[in-house]
Amino acid sequence: MEWLEDNKIPVGKWAKGVVDWLTDNAAFIFRAVEAVLDVMISAILAVLQFPPALVTVALVTALALWLKRSVPLAVSVALGLLFIINQGYWEETTETLTLVLASALVCMAVGVPIGIFLAHHKRAYALVRPILDLMQTLPTFVYLIPAIIFFGLGMVPGLVATVIFVIPAPIRLTQLGIASTPKAMLEAGHAFGASSRQLLWKVELPSAMPQIMAGLTQTIMLSLSMVVIAALVGADGLGVPIVRALNTVNTALGFEAGFVIVVVAILLDRLLRIGDAK
Repeated sequence: MEWLEDNKIPVGKWAKGVVDWLTDNAAFIFRAVEAVLDVMISAILAVLQFPPALVTVALVTALALWLKRSVPLAVSVALGLLFIINQGYWEETTETLTLVLASALVCMAVGVPIGIFLAHHKRAYALVRPILDLMQTLPTFVYLIPAIIFFGLGMVPGLVATVIFVIPAPIRLTQLGIASTPKAMLEAGHAFGASSRQLLWKVELPSAMPQIMAGLTQTIMLSLSMVVIAALVGADGLGVPIVRALNTVNTALGFEAGFVIVVVAILLDRLLRIGDAK
């Protein structure tokens, strides 16, 4: 037992060595990534915070009515948003939605192409699958350490940690959707002389669209679950009052912010649920 402990595998030292090497040799890449993400975050936040709160409530309610064709759902959305305003967390909610939307954009832009590639290369998927498992099972707090080292404090490191945790979902679901395309549809496409690109755009992607949309839904909901963790690295949003309530043992503040997060999660789930018009 002692021999085993005295000769432990230096996993921590290896990880530190990789981080130190990246810090010394790839700082310019992280600065460029930080600049791009910061611009995207600022743009989304400006769009969400520019209109008066009540105008945004009206627009989102109209969008819900148009998407779902359900008056009760639209009323529920309006009441939920008005509750958020009533509790005084509108600004924090827009900051949280900014983080969620930015995460969704990055994850889908990167995850869908990777999922398509892995669906067409089974050996590559066999190699990547353990990495995806590691990304989803590794405690999310571990991601915060290199995020702080590479990007400092603020919304960007929170976004990076969120993306690392969330991106396996769109990759897996896109791969599943493309790989599950019925063989009869592929054979029919081949029979009509379709190229590989035409098969992808005309057959595989339409067939996989429900899984891809499910990946988008999972991305948004998982991103929302990272709100409190992102607040630990300086990300604004609803996680900030939660952390403050925890530090000061403020029950009232904790429940207020907690209920607002629940309302946001429910509204997003109802708006994004596929095939639900009620």
